[in-house]
Amino acid sequence: MKKLFSVTAALLVLGSAFLCGCAGGRVAEGVEIDGVYVGGMRYAEAERAVREVLMKDMPPLVVHAPAGDTVFTEFTLKDDLPSLVRTARNGERLKAKTERIFPDAEERLSEVCERNAKEGRDATLFFSSEGFEYTRETNAVVCDMERLKQDVFSALKVGMTEVTLSVYEIPPAVTEESLKKATAPMSAFETYFDANNEPRTENIRLASSKISGTTILPHEEFSFNTVVGKRTAENGYRESTVIQDGVFTKGIGGGVCQVSTTLFNAALKAGMTITESRNHSLSISYVPPSLDAMVSEYSDLKFVNPFEFPVYILSEVEGEKVEFSFFGLGDGMRYETESKVLMRLKPPAPKYVEGKENACIRSEKEGIASESYLIVYDALGNFVSRTLIRRDSYAAVQGVYEVAPE
Repeated sequence: MKKLFSVTAALLVLGSAFLCGCAGGRVAEGVEIDGVYVGGMRYAEAERAVREVLMKDMPPLVVHAPAGDTVFTEFTLKDDLPSLVRTARNGERLKAKTERIFPDAEERLSEVCERNAKEGRDATLFFSSEGFEYTRETNAVVCDMERLKQDVFSALKVGMTEVTLSVYEIPPAVTEESLKKATAPMSAFETYFDANNEPRTENIRLASSKISGTTILPHEEFSFNTVVGKRTAENGYRESTVIQDGVFTKGIGGGVCQVSTTLFNAALKAGMTITESRNHSLSISYVPPSLDAMVSEYSDLKFVNPFEFPVYILSEVEGEKVEFSFFGLGDGMRYETESKVLMRLKPPAPKYVEGKENACIRSEKEGIASESYLIVYDALGNFVSRTLIRRDSYAAVQGVYEVAPE
């Protein structure tokens, strides 16, 4: 019995010694791992020696991106050294299987994305009497964070040293091109005047400048009198020829009706809906009958923008010409005007008065009955409609002549 106990105790001691020897065992003689001689080293010592070399020689990872490259070197190492040192045989030359581990990868890669991402910006439009100014749009730059993480982790796993950040651009809702389409020419109309008549020219220039740079929003009504203001000397208007009570006479603001008439025709050709207009009592020379627009304290020119887009108005007074132009997206239609004379009335017989010399005091002028039409064509030039604009009558004027004594 005592003998059996002694044998058992001996076996336990030997087993304990065997287990302790394994835990602190040594690598087989003559073994090299990744160029490091570890033969005869204790396992833990061999692992440390090889890892020092592996960490020193571990390549960085470069992330190529539009804002510049980012180099990552702060990796930890995952390897199979614990198994390798314990299973190595005498004289073997081995290579460890390694994988770089990226601590705080989510945070560090997010920083890369933030440096390369950009907010987009819509194009902008500034409109004034000087015309249009545009600022170009900027695309948003978006980083594909999920793809970057996948690419980085795959590269670390297989030993690659480079990846490229995937970015893509998102255009803004409003581009410079879309703004230019929304401010394309819709119509233009011009009339001519005597530039030598300085007061009248200045009145035309002043009234036109009040209108140039006006924006009419969708379904908004434009009022000439509201925009231009009262034609008074205090407001800068000068005395020139006007039509009053059926005769040509001197008055403040002469020439302003030519501005309203030019604007009226440009508005018609732009497709505006005329809500108020009135003819002169006498026919005028710068537009055909029934296409004039007389304005006064009691008479206005008004029209509505019928479209779902804003309309912009510019004017130009240069030399002997006054011109109005309308801009906007357009509806694809072409608008033309037509004047039709229905009847002409001869003026009364001239009146002669005695004077110092032979002279014309007032030229005779025939009376006219007329009407005007708005004709609409589609984008292909096909006729769409013909609508009456106005039906008018203009009074005849008796000529008055001064006759000198014989």
